[in-house]
Amino acid sequence: MKITIAFFSLIFVSSSGVAQDVRVGVFGLFHPDRLVVSARTGSAVVVHVAEESLVLEESSGVNIADIRVSGDNVVLRVGTRIFHNPRITVTSRNNGPADFNLAIAGRITRHYRGTLEVKPYARALTAVVTMDLETAVASVVAAESASDTPAEAVKALAVAARSYFAAGKGRHHDFDFCDTTHCQFLRAPPANNSSAAQAVDATRGLVIAYQSQPFAAMYTRSCSGRTLTPDELSLPPAAYPYYSVDCKYCREHPSQWQSRLSSEDAVALRGSNESSRLSLDRRLGWSAVPSNTFVVRREGEQTILRGVGRGHGMGLCQAGAKAMAEEGATYREILAHYYANTDVIPLGGVPPPRRLTERSRSRQFDGLSVPLKK
Repeated sequence: MKITIAFFSLIFVSSSGVAQDVRVGVFGLFHPDRLVVSARTGSAVVVHVAEESLVLEESSGVNIADIRVSGDNVVLRVGTRIFHNPRITVTSRNNGPADFNLAIAGRITRHYRGTLEVKPYARALTAVVTMDLETAVASVVAAESASDTPAEAVKALAVAARSYFAAGKGRHHDFDFCDTTHCQFLRAPPANNSSAAQAVDATRGLVIAYQSQPFAAMYTRSCSGRTLTPDELSLPPAAYPYYSVDCKYCREHPSQWQSRLSSEDAVALRGSNESSRLSLDRRLGWSAVPSNTFVVRREGEQTILRGVGRGHGMGLCQAGAKAMAEEGATYREILAHYYANTDVIPLGGVPPPRRLTERSRSRQFDGLSVPLKK
């Protein structure tokens, strides 16, 4: 996925005390040549350009920074002042994280909490936001979970999202992550009393580890009744093997879909191949081929696909996790089912002793026992 705008860094400290940076692209699908920055109501931000520092504050009457691309420079307009420079940054008054709105004029406005850097790239603007890890995780969880999702399922998603940030760098050239489903869907930070924020706080610093190492945990909207392995999707082996596990809810309540493709597009689609599916979806829209589980039939010059599931089908199934939580499963039990043979550990820490309780011995949520480490 080509990302030419907005990436933000996440700076956090693990339990081992080691600071880590994460850079994520946002607004990448828009390739904007103009951005607008403004302070949130009741707050102020400072725009730094060259040696100048310009305060944006609603009460002052100057609250808009208009940013455009011009060759290798950013053109910044604040009030009547205009600057040309290779980059601009936005911080709070004390040079720390700020609450600000970032907008593509006339199209979209989004709230961020962090610091911002804007640079030109390929005749578009790239933005960099530096954000606390837990704020980023909450922003992902709020974007990825439905309002009626039980707390334990939201907690499971929070741990998975944090794990992805902790171990999933390297998918992009100029930044570590984007804000789309190519990496993780990320939007504005949620309110402190939201279910997303509460789930993140309850699992603060926890990640999923395989053989004592955190891994970039994949998750999917709904599976086909069992989760898929990288080999089934023609993907290279991952740090975690992603066992195929049974998902009772999706087996009994499949998310069904149907799609029509031209013969030319159908030729480009190879069954159970995630790369070809994503390539087709990027060109035709994300509903063209919603999952990797489908059957094909010809109808004149068109190809009809009938399938089940939403997403790549690997790792935690959000629909199944919701059902497990509704039956009384804890977030650790949900994670143990979808990521078999793993531990939940503090970031930078060591795995706790494994304990199999009588409750977990007797639970068989999806008709399968969770494999245990030997």
